[in-house]
Amino acid sequence: MDLLLVEDDKTIAMGIEYALKQEGFTPLVCHTAAAAQEAIKSRKFALIILDIALPDGDGFALCRAIREAGDTPVIFLTARDEEVNVVMGLDLGADDYITKPFRVRELLSRIKSVLRRYQAQPQQKQEITLGPLLINTAEARVYRHHEEIPLTALEYRLLLILARNRGRVLTRNQILEGIWDVAGNFVNDNTLTVYIKRLREKIEEDPARPQIIKTVRGYGYKAGD
Repeated sequence: MDLLLVEDDKTIAMGIEYALKQEGFTPLVCHTAAAAQEAIKSRKFALIILDIALPDGDGFALCRAIREAGDTPVIFLTARDEEVNVVMGLDLGADDYITKPFRVRELLSRIKSVLRRYQAQPQQKQEITLGPLLINTAEARVYRHHEEIPLTALEYRLLLILARNRGRVLTRNQILEGIWDVAGNFVNDNTLTVYIKRLREKIEEDPARPQIIKTVRGYGYKAGD
C-alpha cells in the first residue's frame, strides 16, 4: 500500500519511513512541498502524512490541493499544537492530527485507524435529500433550493454523518467517533457544539428553531424525522 510522507526533517522522515516499511507499507518520502505536489500529480496514494512547516510552503496548501483532487485520507504531522492550527487542519479535511514529539507506534496506530475507516465505508448513493437540502456526495457539495451552501470540509462531514443516519438519534460520542479518530488530542465536546452551531447557521432557515438538525436533550442529535 503506497503512502506519501511529506517531512522536511530528514532524521524524523527516515525513522517514519523505516517503521512504515516494517509494517508492510510502501512509503514515498518528500522533503519539500514542490516535490510532494509532483508526487501527488503522478501517483495515487492510500494515505498522505503531511508536516505543516515546510521549507517552501506549508501542509495546509498541500491539503487543499489534495482535497480538490480527491478523497485521499490525510494526517497532519507537526510540532504546532495551537488550537487554531488544529481547527484549520480539520476544516481543510484532515482525518487526524498528531503533534511532535510522538511515538512511532502511535502514528502507525492512527494510520491504520484512518485506513480502516475509509476501507469500511460502503458504497453510498451519490445524492441524499434531507428536507430542503440536496447533498451530492460525488462532488461533496450541498444545495438548498438549488443554491449551493459553502461548507468547510469538517462541516460537510458532520452533515453527511447525520444525513446518512436520518431519523436516528446519534450520541455526541458517536458523532465525534464518526468524524475523527477517537485517539486524537483535538476531540472534545465543546468543539462539536461549535460546529453544530456553525452548520445550523448555514443550512437552517431559522437557526434558533432548527428543523434539519434537531437536538435530543440529554442524548445527542438527529437529522430529519
